[in-house]
Amino acid sequence: MSQVWKVALPFIFVGLATIVAVAMFSARPEASRTPPEPPSLLVEVDEIKHEAITYTVSSQGTVVPRTETTLVAEAQGQIIEVSPAFVSGGFFRKGDVLVRIDPRNYESIVKRARADVARAATQLETESALAGYAKEDYERLRRSNPRQGPATALALRKPQMKEAIAQVQSAEADLEKALGDLDRTVIRAPYDGLVREKIADVGQYVTTGSQLARTFAVDTAEIRLPVTQHDLQFLDIGRIRGNEPVSVTLTATLGGGEFSWSGVISRSEGVFDTSSRVLYLVAEIEDPYDLKGRGAVPLLIGTFVAAEIEGNFAGELALIPRHAMQSGTTLWMVDEEMQIRPRTVDVVRRDDHHVYIRGGVEDGERYCLTPIDQPLPGMKVRVSG
Repeated sequence: MSQVWKVALPFIFVGLATIVAVAMFSARPEASRTPPEPPSLLVEVDEIKHEAITYTVSSQGTVVPRTETTLVAEAQGQIIEVSPAFVSGGFFRKGDVLVRIDPRNYESIVKRARADVARAATQLETESALAGYAKEDYERLRRSNPRQGPATALALRKPQMKEAIAQVQSAEADLEKALGDLDRTVIRAPYDGLVREKIADVGQYVTTGSQLARTFAVDTAEIRLPVTQHDLQFLDIGRIRGNEPVSVTLTATLGGGEFSWSGVISRSEGVFDTSSRVLYLVAEIEDPYDLKGRGAVPLLIGTFVAAEIEGNFAGELALIPRHAMQSGTTLWMVDEEMQIRPRTVDVVRRDDHHVYIRGGVEDGERYCLTPIDQPLPGMKVRVSG
């Protein structure tokens, strides 16, 4: 009997365990089936706001002097003196003496010319006296012989008088030239300016036409600003053609800081560049080196600057960042249920930073600032922050 129980006991345990497991499985509670919410995308949003907009056109260029000169010698000789300002980067004022050339040869020529003038003047006085004597002699002859005909010009020494007068005028002209040549041994500054490059120095022998230095005026600087044909529609070309000033703001980074200067568009160059298809506008900056002491940061010649040119008044527009609407005319709006919806808007302009919208949106509506890869209408979003 005990042998039978030993064999049957495992089967009894297995059967009881199976019955308990089936009972527990049948008594389990029904699992609730809740569909998961679709994931929402984290984005930044902003509100539409219309404001009065005046277009600006961006450009860039290099600051150059309006007036630049190569100083040359108008006399020959050895340079005997130069101004302390006659160095690369030296400032000078109009009329300052920059260079002196040895004047001794020209002084000798002036002395000889003065002597020639005195000699010619003496000859003129002599001929004048002789002409007077000749006239008196002829009058006495007429009184003694009434039938005597009129005196000839030669008898009255008129040709000799004309020759003496011509010699005086020639000698005076030679003296005037000699004085001018002597004056040209002194090189004076033609304007307020700066020496870009010094070419000659003390002790050097120069001839007429020898280059002495390259200089430029510091009263006004210019910047050539290229503008595309597309951007011209946003500028008042009529004002530029009429030489009316158009404001421009220049910015540059110097020594780790950003600085700005105000100027005007003075003119356009009037032709399109055939290779780049741009029209160059010329901006002017008064007193770029701040020699008048206004406290402005000097705008050095050669500085590369960015420019913002004042354009036409555009009216009330909505201005949104360029990255929020990189292409096309579709702006993704965010509704009250935090879902994005496409909206077709009236885009009037795009620049490097903004998109200008005239219609299709209202103030207070929210739009998605964050660019979304493959957006779908009704997609849920979460607002950052």
